Amino acid sequence: MPSEGRCWETLQALRSSDKGRLCYHRDWLLQGEDILEECTSVPKLSSYAGWVVDHVLPHTQENLAPSETSPSPASTVGLGPPPFAPRSPVESLVLSSASPGAPATPDGTKGRGEPQHAEEPVALQSPRGAHVEGCIRMYELVHRMKGMEGLRQWQEEQERRVRALSEMASEQLKRFDERKELKHHKEFQDLREMMEKSSREALGQQEKLKAEHRHRAKILNLKLREAEQQRQKQVEQERLRREEGQGRLRSLYALQEELLHLNQQLDSGDQHGDPLKVDLSALRTRGNQLCSLISGILRATSEDGFPTAEDQAVAERALQEMRELCASARAREDQRRQEEKEAQVKQQESQMQQGPEVGKEPPAPSQGPGGKQSEDLQVKVQDSTMQWYQQLQEASSQCVRAFEGLASSKDSQVKKIKMDLQKAATIPVSQISTLAGSKLKEIFDKIHSLLSGKPVQCGGRPVSVSMDPQGLDFVQYKLAEKFVKQGEEEVASHHEAAFPIAVVASGIWELHPRVGDLILAHLHKNCPYSVPFYPAFKEGMALEGYQRLLGYQVKGSKVEQQDNFLKRMSGMIRFYAAVIQLQWPYGARQQVHPHGLNHGWRWLAQILNMEPLSDVTATLLFDFLEVCGNALMKQYQAQFWKMMLLIKEDYFPRIEAITSSGQMGSFIRLKQFLEKCLQRKEIPVPKGFLTASFWRT
Repeated sequence: MPSEGRCWETLQALRSSDKGRLCYHRDWLLQGEDILEECTSVPKLSSYAGWVVDHVLPHTQENLAPSETSPSPASTVGLGPPPFAPRSPVESLVLSSASPGAPATPDGTKGRGEPQHAEEPVALQSPRGAHVEGCIRMYELVHRMKGMEGLRQWQEEQERRVRALSEMASEQLKRFDERKELKHHKEFQDLREMMEKSSREALGQQEKLKAEHRHRAKILNLKLREAEQQRQKQVEQERLRREEGQGRLRSLYALQEELLHLNQQLDSGDQHGDPLKVDLSALRTRGNQLCSLISGILRATSEDGFPTAEDQAVAERALQEMRELCASARAREDQRRQEEKEAQVKQQESQMQQGPEVGKEPPAPSQGPGGKQSEDLQVKVQDSTMQWYQQLQEASSQCVRAFEGLASSKDSQVKKIKMDLQKAATIPVSQISTLAGSKLKEIFDKIHSLLSGKPVQCGGRPVSVSMDPQGLDFVQYKLAEKFVKQGEEEVASHHEAAFPIAVVASGIWELHPRVGDLILAHLHKNCPYSVPFYPAFKEGMALEGYQRLLGYQVKGSKVEQQDNFLKRMSGMIRFYAAVIQLQWPYGARQQVHPHGLNHGWRWLAQILNMEPLSDVTATLLFDFLEVCGNALMKQYQAQFWKMMLLIKEDYFPRIEAITSSGQMGSFIRLKQFLEKCLQRKEIPVPKGFLTASFWRT
């Protein structure tokens, strides 16, 4: 056809152009980076050339052999390239050396196991070679088209299968989702039904609880109203009770004041040496007992609240009895005066009758030790003991006056010296303990050095009494005060602490007697029962001041509780009982104790010769005997046991007679202790006593 010829000519013209002579590689996408390699390498034959030479060229030569000499135009036309086949690209190939690699197989794949060999590049210049190349190209095209068609069909088949599987999976997923949704819906429905059921039950229970709550609220409201009414009634009763109690308390104070005034009137007879003094001792003893009874009621009242009607009745009876005692004393006094007047009249008459020759009558003989003893005990301390007590208090006052300049100085340097001296005197006493004997000796040596004028370390600097002219008096006073303070506080809380504190105090007493006198002065001032001494109430004296004389701590108008008072008195008596039996083991063996067991025997004898005080005497006797009883037993032996029998048989009934039911604890404790000791004929060694092994630690 003419159009086909023109197309072929066009293709021929394009092939002859500069661009048509370029080499275009059909498989450049598969080879990738080897595309540009042909631009630099020598042109070579296609890898299919060997297969074409072996299979295609022989048949072609056989067909062309009869017409080699005279080729016909038809054959020439048959041998030409087909109109749709391009010319052979062999003419445009540039020869190049063969690249290493496996030879190609007819199916277009390279062999991997065959050895590599170098091929000599061959250049085909004849039209037959171009024809062969065209056939090769056609074969490749047909083969590729078949492969692409098969691949397309396989891909379509796979796509159909994938779509089928996808649709099947989608349907299964839908069914699964439907089953899952159905299950969830069922579970949700069951849960909602269960919740509705629980809600109905809860509502029913709630209604039931509301009904019960309303019922209980009504009952509680009734009870609250009753309780409020009861509370208001109790408040009113408490107000009335407090008013009555305050009235009773004021009445008790008035009764006590009158009782003390009457007792003072009874004691006024002691100011002059009246030969009938012994006759009034029973009245004075009973008066003191009545005063103690009222004081005990007031102490119990300060601890418990307000006095009861029974307390007021007891106080009124005591006052009435005291008035009767005063009336009896006045009657006796009037009778005595009347008898004196009558005796004087008779004496004057007899003198007038007998004349001046008659001498004076001899005085009445005093009652000897074999005479009849009075059944009543004394209240006041012996004159010698009272004089000794006053001398100690005067010595203490003189010591205070001696360092008054140091104590009241406003100078900062003097204040610093005073503070250092006070610390140096009191801190070692606070460090006394039962840890070791060597530690106790160090404390003793430090105190002794300070009192001897040697410098001691305190607060990282040396301190000495020579720093101030009044330093020694100040240190002695503060040291004695600290010893008694330790007995009042430390020994009261820990009874075993009495012995280490007492042995150091006894050793200091031996070497520095003035310190011992100051210790006794402080002890007698804080605990008058250590004399023993019962201070008397004087006319015009304030009640708080009198209670301070008795040893009570008074802050404002508030008196300390009885238990705390007895605890402090107990600590100081235990300290005193330990001092009189202990002696510093490192002192001189021949040295006599400055305040030994004879003073303890004197104290015990004097307190048994005095009327007991409720709750106080029993407590102090028990503490003294528990600490010092073993030492007194060893020292006085049979005489000691006679005194114990005297306490049991004669003194116990007196203590029991004045002790109220709420204060029997101390009396029972003393009674059981003494009965146990009398039964065993032995006073046990006190707990915490310092043995010889202690001083080796």
